[in-house]
Amino acid sequence: MSIPGASSALDDFPWPSSDGGEVPYAVFTSQAIFEREQERIYRGPTWHFLALADELRKPGDFKSTFIGTTPVVVTRTRDDDIAAWVNRCAHRGAMVCRELRGNARAHRCVYHQWAYDERGRLRGVPFQKGLNDKTGMPADFNMAEHGLPLVRVEEHRGVVFGSLSQAAPSLADYLGPRMLPWLDRIFHKPVEYLGCTRQYAKSNWKLYYENVKDPYHASLLHLFHTTFNIYRSNMRGRSVMDDGLGVHSIITTTPQEDDDTAGDYQKHDIATYRAGLKLADPSMLEVRREFEEQTSNNIHTLFPSTVIQQIHNTMAVRQVLPKSAGEFELVFHFFGYQDDDVALRRLRLKQANLAGPAGYISMEDTEATELVQRAIESCAAGDSSYMAMGGADGDGGTSLISEHMIRGFWRGYRNMMGWGA
Repeated sequence: MSIPGASSALDDFPWPSSDGGEVPYAVFTSQAIFEREQERIYRGPTWHFLALADELRKPGDFKSTFIGTTPVVVTRTRDDDIAAWVNRCAHRGAMVCRELRGNARAHRCVYHQWAYDERGRLRGVPFQKGLNDKTGMPADFNMAEHGLPLVRVEEHRGVVFGSLSQAAPSLADYLGPRMLPWLDRIFHKPVEYLGCTRQYAKSNWKLYYENVKDPYHASLLHLFHTTFNIYRSNMRGRSVMDDGLGVHSIITTTPQEDDDTAGDYQKHDIATYRAGLKLADPSMLEVRREFEEQTSNNIHTLFPSTVIQQIHNTMAVRQVLPKSAGEFELVFHFFGYQDDDVALRRLRLKQANLAGPAGYISMEDTEATELVQRAIESCAAGDSSYMAMGGADGDGGTSLISEHMIRGFWRGYRNMMGWGA
């Protein structure tokens, strides 16, 4: 819920620079800024991952989730469509659906038993006509006027997105021609949902978005990445932003045949390279070729809540759910293709251990964001971060030692928050 007056009071919020390279720490700690984000970004003209269509296989299947802090239910209807609605009763505002997943043709609020169908339409009000000689609802009460607020839904190749704004462009226009082919690359054939992991991080959601747009950190923070040649900064790679606001991006790395990138790490004494470290089960890092370019890392960020990963043969959609200025939830939705053979499916499930809360690679990411959050909570007004790695933004397309995508993210973020480009 927005705080009255809080958003307008921030209209003149100061930034130390306009290029996105210096970011006030207050954007990570201010609850008033967090509320403005809910208003302008999450309830604004943006699109958000809700579910894989395969999570909703049968009519009546539903899933509870969020767009920002707004609770949402997405469901497959009896007509085999996918619908979504705000999970907040039209009567007194209670949460209607309390289960994470399930199958139901009707959803009933436990407070006063108002009942809704799978499209969020109000279908029943106890004692609507009164009881015995007692008066019920007004004579002109119309159930059609008291349904649950609908969420716009678009499905693209088995991925379900939602928006709370009628002003949002189409999903294709929102992602743009530079980003859409990367979504199509992963979802080029029907997928099967394999399960999810969930974790809470005690840090601001934007610190995580900086992290997944940051190719500079990946080989310096993650020992597993560097030692086992999944990601090294001197690999062939790309780090590219969308042509619009610059808030969407893609990072990929592709190991070469006779790769000798380890030498640079040894020469510079990088702590995350351990020459003697071996895997007890080397099959963890087997690779089945699936794409024309078999990238070892494919991290595709779609602002403001979606990250699509392909690391070797494990694939997932990460969903970033902000909870407060200092906390967010991170959900990994793992999937494979419906035509996977037994061996490939087994490999995907094994490599799912690379990512997630205790993933061999990604367990350091949220710890790093929490280290930042704890350190900046007591900063003086006006203190800011400094990000200049990679030089001119135009040099970033093939560089993995760059912060240009983070700078682009902040320029787009400022624009959406009403603080100029």
